[in-house]
Amino acid sequence: MELSKLVQDELDDLVNIYKHLHENPELSHEEKESSKLVAGQLETCGISVTRNFGGHGVVGILENGEGPTVMVRGDMDALPITENTGLDYASTARGKDPSGNDSGVMHACGHDVHMTTLVGTARVLSKSKDSWNGKIIFIGQPAEEAMSGARLMIEKGLFENFGAPDYCLATHVIPKLEAGNIMVKSGPIMAGTYQLKITVRGVGGHGAIPQECIDPVVLAARIVTSLQTIVSREFSPLDPAVVTVGSIHGGTRANIIPGEVIMEVTARFCNDEGHNRIFESVKRICKYEALSMGLSEDLLPIVEFDDESDLPATTNDSGLAEIVRRAAGEYLGEDKVHEAEMVMGSEDFSLFRTAGRKETPSCLFFTGATSAEEMDLFHEKGINPPSLHNSKFFPPPEPTIKTAVTTMAGTILKILS
Repeated sequence: MELSKLVQDELDDLVNIYKHLHENPELSHEEKESSKLVAGQLETCGISVTRNFGGHGVVGILENGEGPTVMVRGDMDALPITENTGLDYASTARGKDPSGNDSGVMHACGHDVHMTTLVGTARVLSKSKDSWNGKIIFIGQPAEEAMSGARLMIEKGLFENFGAPDYCLATHVIPKLEAGNIMVKSGPIMAGTYQLKITVRGVGGHGAIPQECIDPVVLAARIVTSLQTIVSREFSPLDPAVVTVGSIHGGTRANIIPGEVIMEVTARFCNDEGHNRIFESVKRICKYEALSMGLSEDLLPIVEFDDESDLPATTNDSGLAEIVRRAAGEYLGEDKVHEAEMVMGSEDFSLFRTAGRKETPSCLFFTGATSAEEMDLFHEKGINPPSLHNSKFFPPPEPTIKTAVTTMAGTILKILS
């Protein structure tokens, strides 16, 4: 049966699955019911499923003779955001944010679409076995927002237990692209990232006698300002990078100069050179700003690298990106396929590319997730549609799901046919 008809036949039920997932989101590492739903849906397609692999991870295996192995990833976790969409299937779930505060829970990053795409792709390909040969690994991944789910599954032995794929595929919804369209590019499409903790030390004392102190608040301010020159003066304007100080805490009251200030920094980059340059520059700036204020060597700032947050850029293989383009062009229409620009958000899907014994050709494509009406407002009046991680974000279900499933299944058929 022709792919477009297979997808259309499944669409109503897939939209119902999507709405259920949207209405019942679960935070990172808590995806128990979402995982159960994904596993159950894969099993109804005749797929062999392993549950709770690396947290609440799901691994489904569909084999159909000799051929390449393709891995498809769909992430499952939601965000600590109180939904404000007004949808009749809006989430009213509650949970705890990373600081332990009570919060609403919402699929504000499209992982409900990603799970539905995984299920839809499984349904379509399980019904078209006469069109392909090989093996498909379906991954329901937990804790993408925490940037730890892919690493958990890999460290549990994902490829050792189920076989290393020859290709890895994923999609991510994107605003400012009308539903029904996709975007893809070769090379880096999402930034790599890591986080740093900087302990800025000083000599505390009374706020009235600063001459007897070395103020870590002032030093922290100087460091924050100097960190802004890393990207503006040490990187080529054609080489994307970001350094952000997102958290800074120090002191207890106005008349006490504290002994230390804690800063948290996130870095974004598109290659290994950028990864290393930012880290070395941060250490250099911290050291010499401290020395310039007269701090002794034993009180220099402590720069700690968070290994768990370290992700490479999501980099698309050029050959695989071209297959995605051809599949989308054939099944959606050439006018629905666009060249993506790199975004500075990050994805732990990038870890699958380097998890095997050799680098695996991988591709993540963007699926448009904005209604035609919202795009008209954007083009005509400059009104931005709600972005990812926004309490009002939601994609129009039918065209978004149809586009994602058609592109994903079409790409796999081209690889395995």
